[in-house]
Amino acid sequence: MSPPSPLRKFRALRLLLPLVAIGAALLLFLGVGLIISFGGLGGRGAISSCGAPPGAIADSSVTPRATNAAQLTDEQRQNASVIIGVAKGLNLPPKAWVIALATAMQESGLRNLGYGDRDSLGLFQQRPSQGWGSPAQVTDPVYATTTFLQRLVQVPGWDQLAVTDAAQTVQRSAFPDAYARWEGLATQLVQTLGDVADPLGCGIGAANLPEGVVRTAITFALAEVGKPYVWGATGPNAYDCSGLMLRAFQAAGIYLPRVSREQYRAGGHVPLAQAQPGDLLFLATDPDDPATIHHVMLYLGNGMIAEAPYSGVPVRTRPMDWKNRELVPLATRPGTAPNPA
Repeated sequence: MSPPSPLRKFRALRLLLPLVAIGAALLLFLGVGLIISFGGLGGRGAISSCGAPPGAIADSSVTPRATNAAQLTDEQRQNASVIIGVAKGLNLPPKAWVIALATAMQESGLRNLGYGDRDSLGLFQQRPSQGWGSPAQVTDPVYATTTFLQRLVQVPGWDQLAVTDAAQTVQRSAFPDAYARWEGLATQLVQTLGDVADPLGCGIGAANLPEGVVRTAITFALAEVGKPYVWGATGPNAYDCSGLMLRAFQAAGIYLPRVSREQYRAGGHVPLAQAQPGDLLFLATDPDDPATIHHVMLYLGNGMIAEAPYSGVPVRTRPMDWKNRELVPLATRPGTAPNPA
């Protein structure tokens, strides 16, 4: 909750979402049913790995893309295991595994392709004409992974770079931010196939919410779409941002504080890379200072949020803008235990 401002009124004129987006979201969550997954976020500019969003379906005509580990084919899972095995054999830390997996997911969909752009081949779409090796070598998953990782560790400070920046430094893609889309999926694979709890060393996490809680909170919020924004309102006929979250989770048996700054502290924190449906996302004047939080949103999954935005714009759903400079790098999972200090 925050007082209205001239800036928000200006934004209201610029950011009106077409009604078709609301209809699509309602169809997805109320007609089809809630899809709970770790994936579904769009790409975003490079930031630190512990604050990057999870992977999403990249624009590609090469191969269908999974959005979470459970959707991988046997071929993809086998190739992921090879990448992890090679990285382990080279005694590289888990972050290198994540970078390699995110790169291969973007380049080939974790498939050992015998074709690609110009002479690009294999898991990493390496080009023989650019000195990566012969066609037979770059289509050997062990060789291709080894060569990628050898070049990665030659990058000064590679382990301090965001995943997408490290991958781009090696690959030199025309789409440098694309690798960020796969960081969440790559992290899941390292956790599940590599048995590493915290691959990026973020040191934070939170328990999962019961599916029934998530479903109830999201269903409540979506049922309020179209109701007016009124600062200080907590329903049932109008809401402000934190008032909508308060009532949505109250319906699910979780009682949140009244204002957005306090809601930020009402549960465990997770990096945006680990965001799940039902988590709360926040905007702040200074994203590194929770005291400046002024807006809260409910993450729906698949890159969508529900919110009561500002005066003049009713409760709505919309795609999340992951490039928003005010986006706080941690999400809150309501009702879970706060992270240890």
